[in-house]
Amino acid sequence: MAYSALVLLMKTLDKILDPCSQISSLKEKVCYLLDYLEDSSEKYGITIADLEGQIRDAAYEAEDIIESHLEKGALPESSTSLWDMFCSKIQNAFSRSEAMDHDLELEIKHLHKSVEEFDFILESFFKIKKGKTIELLRPVAESSADARRLSRTTSFGQSAMVGLDEDFLKIKDWLTGSSSRRDIISIVGMGGIGKTTLARNLYEDSLIDSHFDTRAWVTVSQDYHCQGVMKDLRNSIVLVKRESHDDQVNSSTEKSAEIVYKSLKGRRYLIVMDDVWDTKLWDEVRRFFPDDDNGSRIIWTTRLSEVAFSSESSSYIHDMSLLGFEESWSLLCDKVFGEECNCPSELEIMGWSIAESCKGLPLAIVTIAGVLSKRRTRDYWEYIARNVKSGVTGNDDRLLEILALSYNHLPHHLKACFLYMGVFPEDHEILVSRLIKLWVAEGFLKPLYSKSLEEVAEDYLQDLVDRSLIMVGKRGRQGEIKTCVMHDMLRDLCVKKAKDEKFLLVLNRNVRDFPQVGYSEYRVSIHSHVLRVGTNDSRLRSFLYFAENESSNLSLCFARFRLLKVLDALSIAFDEFPTQVVELVNLRYLALLIWIFSSKLQLPAAIVQLKNLQTLILSHGMYDVDDANLYLPPEIWEMPQLRHLCFKRGLLPGPSRERLDGENSFDMAHLQTLSGLENFKCRKEVFRIMPHLKKLGISYVFGQRKRWSSRDFDSFVYLQSLETLTLSFDDSEHWKDVPMNFAFPSKLKKLTLRGGRISWSKMTMVGSLHNLEVLKLKESAFEGRVWEPEEGEFLSLKCLLLDGIHLRHWRANETHFPSLQQLSVFFCFQLAEIPSAIGYITTLEMLELYKCSDSVVKSAKLIEEEQRSLGNESLKVRVK
Repeated sequence: MAYSALVLLMKTLDKILDPCSQISSLKEKVCYLLDYLEDSSEKYGITIADLEGQIRDAAYEAEDIIESHLEKGALPESSTSLWDMFCSKIQNAFSRSEAMDHDLELEIKHLHKSVEEFDFILESFFKIKKGKTIELLRPVAESSADARRLSRTTSFGQSAMVGLDEDFLKIKDWLTGSSSRRDIISIVGMGGIGKTTLARNLYEDSLIDSHFDTRAWVTVSQDYHCQGVMKDLRNSIVLVKRESHDDQVNSSTEKSAEIVYKSLKGRRYLIVMDDVWDTKLWDEVRRFFPDDDNGSRIIWTTRLSEVAFSSESSSYIHDMSLLGFEESWSLLCDKVFGEECNCPSELEIMGWSIAESCKGLPLAIVTIAGVLSKRRTRDYWEYIARNVKSGVTGNDDRLLEILALSYNHLPHHLKACFLYMGVFPEDHEILVSRLIKLWVAEGFLKPLYSKSLEEVAEDYLQDLVDRSLIMVGKRGRQGEIKTCVMHDMLRDLCVKKAKDEKFLLVLNRNVRDFPQVGYSEYRVSIHSHVLRVGTNDSRLRSFLYFAENESSNLSLCFARFRLLKVLDALSIAFDEFPTQVVELVNLRYLALLIWIFSSKLQLPAAIVQLKNLQTLILSHGMYDVDDANLYLPPEIWEMPQLRHLCFKRGLLPGPSRERLDGENSFDMAHLQTLSGLENFKCRKEVFRIMPHLKKLGISYVFGQRKRWSSRDFDSFVYLQSLETLTLSFDDSEHWKDVPMNFAFPSKLKKLTLRGGRISWSKMTMVGSLHNLEVLKLKESAFEGRVWEPEEGEFLSLKCLLLDGIHLRHWRANETHFPSLQQLSVFFCFQLAEIPSAIGYITTLEMLELYKCSDSVVKSAKLIEEEQRSLGNESLKVRVK
């Protein structure tokens, strides 16, 4: 990954601000190489491959040298030696190429004479070969713009079931059939054949949804653990038992299994267990699935026939077949051209050839379609057709060659982001907010003047989704991607390419000793359970640990990783804050889980040494402590590079008034996220030093301060960039006596209020927010028997959640929420009915109810019936 290595080197050089330094000359040359790589193509063959490898290694070595000096507080004496190192390595790449001109080779032999000579020779290589002009590929910026116009989202697993209609109807009939036994169906087939797609479409079918009382989905994968399977099952059974997220994460296997069993007992349920590899799984979990003779069903998807036969004698096995030519061609057209499926005649012959070469494997077809959709030219399709033919033989290894076409045609700025997906374990549902923070810390993103790095990352992610390389997992209420996943085969490609290109080493097996780290292990992701760090002085830059450990049995010699930039160890339960971390002054990203044995954990003030830190994520568990807090030092305000501060019940003192008012005031201009704070003092002087804050989360506990007043809640208006705000109040009755005259910023898009017992008469302070799209009111956020909205409010509101609100009468109509798309009402036991006029909101698509009175359910059903009688089929009512 020469491109990403050069981007990292450039960012390191940017930290050296001396304009007279020889470093400025080196920066110019690095920029030159970056521009070249962006315009290069596979036309140059092995020469460019070798050249990129040498540039990558040289950039890594140069970055090591510079950052080692910076860590010690001194700059390198000269940039000439660094550039000479580049010359030496690139000369080796040129000289090994037999395709080079003899005259050019003679010139390269004199490469070390001077930097100027290198510039001339490099330019000659770009433009001259045997006296002819080399035609460079079209710049990436142009092709990316074309791609955005032509592409459409085609994430595998959500695609149309081309060729699967018969399978779908057959299994659907079986699922809803008259048999009262708890039956199992196994969907069997090779990787990429569409097992998960078929199961997902069955799982989300409206008739299936209404037929079963409850459903759950769990992805098992090869390295499964029964504890993880049961936890995932429990979490998937939506709203069966209301528990905190932390309770879900920390509960034992038996506790999770007990909750699963009780949640399913007496109910007709559908369980999907996706990607099963082990025949022992059914023996481990069968007792947790009650058989009440009520028609419950279990679906397995697996590549192994022996797994299908291992479940029960009553099981039904459905073997998946490869697509025929017509189905393959139909799927390819659907993915490339959309619903019109109108392929230009000049592309049809190549398209037929490509579809035939995919041998009926849907994953191969969908992935190749993602490549074809980016450029619809005859020459390009001919090139793809030749490569697909040579790459397909029907087995998984050969399929990687097909999938590699998608990777090979990624622009340079996306390749590193794609390869980085390999750090996550197989079948891991990746939290997008976490992924973006990691991309930013790694330095993969090319800054744009008009966008933040996080916004650039969102564009990169969407581009990878559009290319069918990443699948969307869950979307938020505003339509944003919350989680994403990778298909197993694409992940295999990712890990293989990352290792080949010396980008990332993934340790999947149980290992006891950390390997000697070189450039091939520039980043290391650990998925095993036991690891001892050796005595090597490592050049490691990124360390991510995903194995589940309930205690910190991992002895990390952090001091040996002096150049570490990323440390993600949320799976390791540290008994105390590892003080060695504060010595890692190059850290950009730090995520730790710490167990608290008393009511207080104090973060050391020495954390201020991490001047380069961008993301700090600290979670904590509690041993025999009911109420524990993380105490943060005020020195955090002296860390100006911070972008994201995420805690669980963190107590952070505000900066001193003297510093706020003085000439050397604090500067938190990069800060975008500040969440998990408790009883944080919201003063306008504090908010003004973080002008770009976008996400804020604060919880308030009554009694920890002598008194609360309206002044404690009227300073949010000074956060002019704030888009997401979460405010939680404990369940004390005293809150209703506190005047809460909130003043919210105009850009606010998402507001969550929990507790507080605010009077409905003050709802106008929320309704007047013209950019508000999502409003969540939870657990007595507002109190009173009647809510009557006013005209002209909630003009942009798309999603409204009422959860645990003690409301009796809700007097609203279609004019009060003109843009509403989803209404969710949970645990509102006192509410008499849903206002009938709500059904006349033309944008409303979903009315979701859970644990509401019979009268509320009846009113919702009447709304649905009335709308259907008027021809409105788009409104769906879901009752749980």
